Amino acid sequence: MKYILIIGDGMADNPVESLGGVTPLEKANIPNMDYLSSHGLLGSTLNCPPSLPAGSDTAILSIFGCDPLKYYTGRAPLEAAAQGISLKDGDLAFRCNMASLSAEPDWEKKTIVSHSGGGIDGESSRRLVEDLFADPEFSAKAQAAGVKVYPSLSYRHIAVQTMGDAKGLFFSAPHEHLTDLAWKWLPRGSANAKVLRELMQSSYEFLSKHPINLQREAEGKLPANCIWFWAEGTAVSLPSFTEAYGKKGSVISAVPLCHGIGALTGVRPVTVEGATGELDTNYEGKAAAALRCLNEEGDDFVCVHVEAPDECTHNGDLPGKLQSIENLDSRVIAPIRADMAGIDHRILILSDHKTLTSTRGHDGDPVPFILYDSREAAEGSGLAYSEKNGLTGPMVKAGTALLGMLFEM
Repeated sequence: MKYILIIGDGMADNPVESLGGVTPLEKANIPNMDYLSSHGLLGSTLNCPPSLPAGSDTAILSIFGCDPLKYYTGRAPLEAAAQGISLKDGDLAFRCNMASLSAEPDWEKKTIVSHSGGGIDGESSRRLVEDLFADPEFSAKAQAAGVKVYPSLSYRHIAVQTMGDAKGLFFSAPHEHLTDLAWKWLPRGSANAKVLRELMQSSYEFLSKHPINLQREAEGKLPANCIWFWAEGTAVSLPSFTEAYGKKGSVISAVPLCHGIGALTGVRPVTVEGATGELDTNYEGKAAAALRCLNEEGDDFVCVHVEAPDECTHNGDLPGKLQSIENLDSRVIAPIRADMAGIDHRILILSDHKTLTSTRGHDGDPVPFILYDSREAAEGSGLAYSEKNGLTGPMVKAGTALLGMLFEM
């Protein structure tokens, strides 16, 4: 028996007026998900505990069987693990996004235009953050604050503050406040917040003049002109996947969060060339990697995570969200189904959380899931895959139960 988990990040949504009052899942052409839903178990699951932030960090911890109420210390430590960053006692890790702010000279008038530096490519993003922290003036400020950056090949970098004081410190996720005034959402609540806020504001002075950003603007692209700290957290350890479920597995994603959760639980992180986390990601490469893990490398379990629906929603790109959902269906699920024909397998498909077209932010409401067993394909819900139809089936009150359901435990 082979077990497959497919996460379409943020593909669940609420009804959208411009789509005639249906959701993107209901509007999209997804014959493979609809077939698996109709011939499998269709229900809903609450992955984000109401007392914690609604996001992929809490949701995917739940999906991997790690109760976020017990294990969640923040998002950044999970992403740090993906880069092999070992946090010590007293270290405070946080995400360091390359963001785009509007060009008003007065900070009180700047708005958050993009949480991802206008979808900046990985190599440019790495060079920008490396040049920033190498600049003598900025480097001196960062060293005085005890802050070190760990660059990655995306807009998502990790910063670590030695002996960082988290007491009273409050960060905000930039993707939750797009078009809002930036100053309202800078770090706040403590003396350390003031230190980190000054670093962020200083970064704008350097980055807005960097040749990469000047070239991006000349090409009509948004400049990645400010670092944005958020998703703070301290060192974390997670329970062993193999000990909990008795399976060997891999996780395929372009997102450090998923690879970090994999690394901390003992699920092998797999990186696919051309996997970007955006609409242009390498869907076929992810499907091929999943099949290779299952058929050639001896895995019992594989997780394929596709970030594009979430990113498109944050960017206000509704056509892109529809296309990314259809791409997941036709370019990931379809080839996996075709290759697994004749092999006993179970597939769990779901969105980790809702990402709302109306707000461009996350929502912690229940999301629909499909659980399909190739041995019982004649039985099923008889319904297409959607949020509304999911509510007609069983309600899983905690996403931590999902892998047990997948593995028939």
